[in-house]
Amino acid sequence: PVTAGERELQAVLPQFVGKQMQVPPMYSAVKVGGQPLYKLAREGKTVERKARPIEIYSITYGGSPAENEYVLDVTCSKGTYIRTLLCDIGKALGGGAVMTALCRTKASGFTLEQCYTFEQVTEFCRRGTLAEHLIPTDRLFTSLPELHLTEQQSTLYGNGVKLALSRVEGVLPEQDLYRVYGADGSFFGTAQADRNADELRVGKNLK
Repeated sequence: PVTAGERELQAVLPQFVGKQMQVPPMYSAVKVGGQPLYKLAREGKTVERKARPIEIYSITYGGSPAENEYVLDVTCSKGTYIRTLLCDIGKALGGGAVMTALCRTKASGFTLEQCYTFEQVTEFCRRGTLAEHLIPTDRLFTSLPELHLTEQQSTLYGNGVKLALSRVEGVLPEQDLYRVYGADGSFFGTAQADRNADELRVGKNLK
């Protein structure tokens, strides 16, 4: 049976979904005056923090493992502090709330299932099989459209030469950042399009 606490919690969750402003906690890496907040907090200091825009895409209720304990599955934007979110939910319920456990299940398209423990990595190194478990570097930039250079362009670009943007195939009208591949299919890294100068500039060189 659903308890009164569960009903009350599920009733307030929808109001926390969407774009909103969030004040970062004192124990965070956010800097104020060039100083990380957590360092000030360790000194017993509390300073005023500016609210920052975040977005909560969804909050799913995942059950109650024990009395007055609840599991939530949150999908959110970068910069979101789940501790603060839970504290705000507690306030909305007329009391308070603390986070007893946190597990990041996905970040930038990579899931928890794709991760390995330090012990596993150590074992892979011992066996000489680490390379088999590594994710290709270009997977980090799959949100960017890709450009494939000709053999001549690959040689120039590989030497840090800016390419004539108008001569590179695949450039999009309103897209500035790209991931770049050589004629042999190897990943170079990222590139920046400068339309005013008609240049494709090397961004992050990862080859």
